[in-house]
Amino acid sequence: MLYYLSLFKDDLSFLNIFNYITFRTGGAIVTAFLLSLVFGPGLISKLRSFKIQQIEREYGPASHLSKNGTPTMGGLLILITLLLSVFLWARLDSAYIGLMIFTTVSLAFAGILDDYTKLVKKNPEGIASSVKLTIQLFTAIVVVGYLAMNPPNGQYSTSMLIPYMSKAFIDLSVFYFAFSMLVIVGSSNATNLTDGLDGLAAGCMVFAAITYAVFAYLAGNVNFADYLKIIYVPGAGEITVFLGALVGACLGFLWFNAYPASVFMGDTSSLFLGGVLGTAALCVKQELLLPIAGGIFVLETLSVMLQMGYFKLTHGKRLFKMAPIHHHFELCGVPESKVIVRFWIMGAMLMLLSLASLKIR
Repeated sequence: MLYYLSLFKDDLSFLNIFNYITFRTGGAIVTAFLLSLVFGPGLISKLRSFKIQQIEREYGPASHLSKNGTPTMGGLLILITLLLSVFLWARLDSAYIGLMIFTTVSLAFAGILDDYTKLVKKNPEGIASSVKLTIQLFTAIVVVGYLAMNPPNGQYSTSMLIPYMSKAFIDLSVFYFAFSMLVIVGSSNATNLTDGLDGLAAGCMVFAAITYAVFAYLAGNVNFADYLKIIYVPGAGEITVFLGALVGACLGFLWFNAYPASVFMGDTSSLFLGGVLGTAALCVKQELLLPIAGGIFVLETLSVMLQMGYFKLTHGKRLFKMAPIHHHFELCGVPESKVIVRFWIMGAMLMLLSLASLKIR
């Protein structure tokens, strides 16, 4: 909303500052972070009083049994502070902001429903996987359908830019739309799998979101896009503000979720965090960069897939001591806090590697 103050810049020149994406992105980061510090203690207290707590499961390292009783569904903090910050700093007339908000709310609904079923209804399995997948597919169909009718750049509507190569594209033709849906659904589930250690998913999401915030800003500027040889996407700069709010919300959540965690995010936010990242990748036409920028999430997902495949092929043997792979390292004797920080370091390196693609072409 603050953007619209810039319309009065002829009367008060200093209001022109709200026209700048960089200023509003900074404001969104700080606002979401501070709101988290304000709302966090009260929300955690409420979750504890309602007994919305981590419950014992049949899987996971034995060391995690001590986490039982820790409040979960803390992803509500990310959801609330993200949306409040976006409403305050972003241009609400932007179609891209509308898509990002839709993705957030739709997938958050699936996560809240799943957590509610597990923690309030005391059903450890949560909602049926078919219901969760249906909501994810519905979200993907709406987003991809809109982008199909209103492509970010009509010249490359079904093409993907190959990172680290100059003006090299892959045109998937009609298969691009199925691929785009896979990006959203796959990203959503990958983040969900990564949410297994204190601060792991939120910390890694910060680096991935910063990466796409930079690409969104550059793609939305015709001069920068032309100079850096990336696809120009009119209006994409506004996605930077949304991702800035996401970074601030995740950092604020980390204040309480850092090891040893006072609260867990649950599916409430783990599902929409990945979906938002996948939607951003599609909007700024940097789909093939996602496995690099979100490499930690890809690694976690692959470890689960490899474990399941190996288990079936070898009739009961395991490739890893436990999957996702962060649990494997724990069972190898690496302390949980060290696993988390090392994954954060890897996330930071992947962010830098992704940003390097802007010049390595």
